[in-house]
Amino acid sequence: MKILVTGGAGFIGSNVVDRYIAEGHEVVIVDNLSTGRRENINPAAAFYHVDITDRKSLVGVLERERPQVVNHHAAQMDVRKSVEDPGFDAGINIIGSLNLIEAAVRNGVEKMIYISSGGAIYGDPEEIPATEECPVHPISHYGVSKYTVEKYLWLYNHNEGLRYTTLRYANVYGPRQRPDGEAGVTAIFSGLMLSGRRPTIFGAGDKTRDYVFVEDIVEANVLALDRGDQEAFNIGTGVQTSDQQVYDTVAEATGYPEPPIYGEERKGDVKHSALDWSKAKRVLGWEPRYTFAQGVAKTVEYNRGQLGL
Repeated sequence: MKILVTGGAGFIGSNVVDRYIAEGHEVVIVDNLSTGRRENINPAAAFYHVDITDRKSLVGVLERERPQVVNHHAAQMDVRKSVEDPGFDAGINIIGSLNLIEAAVRNGVEKMIYISSGGAIYGDPEEIPATEECPVHPISHYGVSKYTVEKYLWLYNHNEGLRYTTLRYANVYGPRQRPDGEAGVTAIFSGLMLSGRRPTIFGAGDKTRDYVFVEDIVEANVLALDRGDQEAFNIGTGVQTSDQQVYDTVAEATGYPEPPIYGEERKGDVKHSALDWSKAKRVLGWEPRYTFAQGVAKTVEYNRGQLGL
């Protein structure tokens, strides 16, 4: 089938594009290259340098390409940026997504796969690992914006018949994640350590996250093409990994000997997070296959190659 992937030049989106093409699908990429990279773009895909907030240009792409499925990865994903500039966050994550949904409905798209955030929408969850039935109480503007689009998709399914599947990611890491970004602690730590610089842990190192390897994420995007309509799924491992454990695991993989710098905790950061993935197993047939140590080893190997080490 023909699939349009927004954010298809980015870390996660480009890995999804590669797999879709390997599976025999025709892929169209929409990306503004603000964080995505041209070198990530699969040469077998059609590429449009378009921002999802540019409604006219986005509609033009949908009218020309007429995809059957839209996979929506493009987003403002920096929690701290969302807290500092809520309007900027909402403009991309809510208005940009509405532009895409409207264009999809008007041009006969059959289904949308929407990428939400299991790490942000639940806030500090009442239960860990959090299930999809856990109360939604985000403590960052990013979490609010991602969940808002989930509700819009329900509305457009109810009123227009647009099918959708929502994937609520845990903290994704792996090859192509940028070590110079604001998000992605595994890549940041790896890049700094391989360059001989000391990373900073914000807080005491006891905050926990659920880290899921990008190859496992890609598998969920394949399964969601024809499963899980009108439902949301946690895509994580259910394992809590602390900031200190991340540091120690990356240090071991890189051979870095120094201890971290400890800085002040940052506003909007969830204290503890992990996702129950049993529903994804039951309905999609998905399960995580990589341990954190295995994924970090592959990530560090990739980053060594990128740095020419």
